[in-house]
Amino acid sequence: MTDSLLLVPAGIDTYRQPVVYMTEDCHICRAEGFAAQTRIRIDLGTRWIVATLNVVATGGWLKSDQAALSAPAWSALAAYPGCRGQFSHPEPAVSASLIRAKAYGKRLSKKDFGAIVGDTLNNRLSEIELAAFLTACTGDRLDENETVALTQAMLDAGDRLDWGGRKILDKHCVGGLPGNRTTPIVVGIVAAAGELIPKTSSRAITSPAGTADTMEVMAPVNLDAAALRAVAESEGGCVVWGGALNLSPADDYFIRIERPLDLDSTGQLVASVLSKKAAVGSTHVLIDIPVGPTAKVRSRSAADILGARLTAVGRQIGLNVELHVSDGAGPVGHGIGPALEAMDVLAVLRCQANAPQDLRSRALDLAGGLLDIASGDEGKGRSRAEALLDSRAAEKKFMAICMAQGGFREPEPAPQQIEILAPRSGILNAIDNRLIARIAKLAGAPRQKSAGVRLGVRLGEKVEAGQPLYSIHSATRGELAYARNYAGTHPEAFSICEEVT
Repeated sequence: MTDSLLLVPAGIDTYRQPVVYMTEDCHICRAEGFAAQTRIRIDLGTRWIVATLNVVATGGWLKSDQAALSAPAWSALAAYPGCRGQFSHPEPAVSASLIRAKAYGKRLSKKDFGAIVGDTLNNRLSEIELAAFLTACTGDRLDENETVALTQAMLDAGDRLDWGGRKILDKHCVGGLPGNRTTPIVVGIVAAAGELIPKTSSRAITSPAGTADTMEVMAPVNLDAAALRAVAESEGGCVVWGGALNLSPADDYFIRIERPLDLDSTGQLVASVLSKKAAVGSTHVLIDIPVGPTAKVRSRSAADILGARLTAVGRQIGLNVELHVSDGAGPVGHGIGPALEAMDVLAVLRCQANAPQDLRSRALDLAGGLLDIASGDEGKGRSRAEALLDSRAAEKKFMAICMAQGGFREPEPAPQQIEILAPRSGILNAIDNRLIARIAKLAGAPRQKSAGVRLGVRLGEKVEAGQPLYSIHSATRGELAYARNYAGTHPEAFSICEEVT
């Protein structure tokens, strides 16, 4: 068959981006005029995908009569050993013209956003086109009506859970604070109170850990919708990975492009958060907005703008949104990285003497806020949450949730550790959230679950020269050395000022 190529798996993970590999002397590649980065339609029976071409040198690992598919492409096409695919130029994406219009300042409708979301999910848009779309939406370039339209388009493109009209509680943190892993604690408290809180969470993309990464240290998180519902119905709550569900699926594509570019868009953030909350069936959402110099939200005025948009859009899509503005000056808890954060979570739930009190306090604030929302009796939720935590009822419920999700595991420490010492005496007056997160990532987090950073000093505390400031944890010596070298060239991660006498 001269018009087809044998499909083989490349064994390369390209995340959600379908990629096809052909040799430079491939007859179809030459006949069709395909070049590197060309978008190519691949048909296999009744299924088809659009993939980006990478060209392999002749005489390498790929034969000229073969086309290798990346792992996402192989899966999306449902390819199998011995199958042959046909190749052609895809029709231009209809939404490409809408992206250009948005770049020039045109206001888009729900139908327009629906076309962009649809082409995104069908991989009709290249990474460059997606980057152009997200750039055109940065800052305040999405007004409230457009934010509502984008949120609804993202929501409509996926599945949606229905809980039969019951009150469904949820929480979300805007982010930017390493170690701020309140969700498992909040879910344990709220579910122990008899409320329903089916929590879906994200994995890390550019941070040392997402909630799903931390939870996965303790219990399975790759549950489908049926399993999620079963756990939530039996225990009142769950903490699962949202990526295993088809809830607002376009958001994962957008985040993949947005995060590395460090784009900041109020409208895009609101659409991302609220589309996923609505998709999981939430009715009442409490959103934590940490404010600090190296957090995602840098000022109270920015928090007010973001909060106003969240509540307004939530109202228009049927979500009751409440806000909690918190201190984002520095990391939360002792650990940064999946296993280290899981240890903090368990220390709080177990009421251990060494539990990080800042993580405990934040979790109680949020759980208390949700219980106030649930009861409609404002002001009593926090004391009720504290009683459930101190009585160990929240721990018992959390363990039951873990067992229902597939079984509990105790976090394991990293085999390689090294302490970073204070260069001088004084008062610790600042920790750079982004730099300390970077060190944790270089140590191997979140891919290596035990890797990360453990803080030894809190903001405002007095330190002595030579005292451990923090320790780096790694699975291998090479990763430990890599993170240690970076930490050595960035002492500004911890700012120590002279003590005033």
